[in-house]
Amino acid sequence: MSLTTELKPITADERQGRLGRLQASMASHELDAVIVTPGANMRYFFGLTWRETERLVCAVISESAVVFVCPKFEDTALLAALSSPVDCVWWEEHEDPSLAVANVLAEGSLSRVGIDPNCSFGQVHALSKATQSVLTSAGDLLQSLRGQKSATELALLQAAKSLTLQVHQQTFEWIRPGLRMSEVIAKIDHLHRAGGADNGSFFCAVQFGEGTSHPHGVPGDPVLQKGELILIDTGCTVGGYHSDITRTYALDKQDSKVEALWDLEKEAQAAALDAAQLGSPCGAVDSAARSVLERHGLGPDYQLPGLPHRTGHGIGLDIHEGPYLVRGDDTPLAEGMCFSNEPMIVIPGQFGIRLEDHFYMTDQGPKWFTDPQQSLYQPFS
Repeated sequence: MSLTTELKPITADERQGRLGRLQASMASHELDAVIVTPGANMRYFFGLTWRETERLVCAVISESAVVFVCPKFEDTALLAALSSPVDCVWWEEHEDPSLAVANVLAEGSLSRVGIDPNCSFGQVHALSKATQSVLTSAGDLLQSLRGQKSATELALLQAAKSLTLQVHQQTFEWIRPGLRMSEVIAKIDHLHRAGGADNGSFFCAVQFGEGTSHPHGVPGDPVLQKGELILIDTGCTVGGYHSDITRTYALDKQDSKVEALWDLEKEAQAAALDAAQLGSPCGAVDSAARSVLERHGLGPDYQLPGLPHRTGHGIGLDIHEGPYLVRGDDTPLAEGMCFSNEPMIVIPGQFGIRLEDHFYMTDQGPKWFTDPQQSLYQPFS
């Protein structure tokens, strides 16, 4: 069942190229340095999968150098995890690590510094007190670099999404009335693990009947009743890259209102894909989906019955990352960008329908990673 055994990982050379593009882009963003902290950006540039803790770990990147600031007792772990040698400044437990960062900046005369947007406020606050540099967010710069995926990244994303679609299909063939939500979630996690995902399901939302009208579900452990609508939203990671696919289906005949709105959801999803053309603003995709729904009396805007959230999000090392398919995001669509397409319809107190697949931009326009759902009753071809 595994779809991941033949995949090529991100190489040290590719990460070095990413780092070079970051360094070459700093001047145009009026930055002398960028501080990257543990999380997706650290993994993107260095392959380091650490998470932020109270002990500051960061990479200070300037146009000509990379310096890691790290606790001294973590020296062997850090050096073993990095695929390329870097300069390091170590700090001991009784020392203030923000002062170590301030010294690195001062020695390089680095006065305009961009901070990883995922860095916690507490650590940013400590850095701002310790340094004389002007600290701003490096979010726009980092998003511009990470937004367009390489061929290797696209292959990892494809593997994750193909695996999750396979898990959805196996779940559809297995699910039956009388099962608890928790049983379905456990089954999906098992199938993701068996298929070669990094760590089973990254997340899993299973909703039945009226519960489908809540975009991310509600607490509890309901039992699937005969005739109820089923919504399953789940994903995994492969090599750190995410899937996130939703299917809404029924095992038994539904009334005409559910059938008509399911068809409308599919129409809105198709309209969003058609609007995703190279050079068009991301927000135009959201507008296209909403226009379909509004023509049928839903909305407008985020009003319910209708679409309560954006049409889609970027995806990669973060499950939700910029740019976004939402009003006001004027980022031009470019080759290599990857997005979810999920213009959910919510009828409060009754039901909800979300069909979510992902597409990536090619030189010819958008292309699906996974085939959209076939029908309400036969979700897989």
